[in-house]
Amino acid sequence: MSIPPQAAPNSATAPHSATAPNSVTAPDPGPARVTRYWHRYLDAKKGSWYGFAPTGPPGEELADLRAGLGQDAGTVPAMWPYYTSPTDGEVTHALEAEHGALALYGLHQQSQQRPMHKPQVGLGSALRSLRVADRFSPEALDRRVAAAVNATSVRALLYRLRGLVPQLRAEGIGLDYDRLMRDLERWTHPEQRQRVRRTWGLAYHVWKPANQDTEGTGTDGEGPARS
Repeated sequence: MSIPPQAAPNSATAPHSATAPNSVTAPDPGPARVTRYWHRYLDAKKGSWYGFAPTGPPGEELADLRAGLGQDAGTVPAMWPYYTSPTDGEVTHALEAEHGALALYGLHQQSQQRPMHKPQVGLGSALRSLRVADRFSPEALDRRVAAAVNATSVRALLYRLRGLVPQLRAEGIGLDYDRLMRDLERWTHPEQRQRVRRTWGLAYHVWKPANQDTEGTGTDGEGPARS
């Protein structure tokens, strides 16, 4: 049996192993890959739901996630089974970010047949697609987006995003929830918050020829916002 790296003896004092000199020890596989909830029913290769869940996540599970809207991480028992962020009993920035992303995903995916988790689509690009869809007043949307990105706490940001997500849902515009979760975690640090804010802003206000507007591709490489 190989010795875990953290328990390996000092080579200068340890007795010689009986293992053959040229034997190879299998590399440490590292930590197990975590599957966030928005990946649970999604076949990433096809961009559609797995066959065992042809209509996507069960409605009762999405309702559990929506129960977390406006609530602090860890305070909604219905959400506990969906958390994947490690914790020793304290609410970490990662758990707070995952809670917020889960609650918004539950709101976004509600009554939608297509997946609303869209890899490589940042929030700024998704909101840009919403703006050029011309269903909502661009001026009103600009004000709501500005209010969201000017939030200085995760709680305030989530409150304002809660008003924007139903508009994205109405147009069938998805976004990358892995990226959103990462951005929410970074929002707690002023310097990182500024970088996230700049990324969202550049993608939302990016200039491009009119015939490319519906593509939703931001200059920051956030990717297309529609399937």
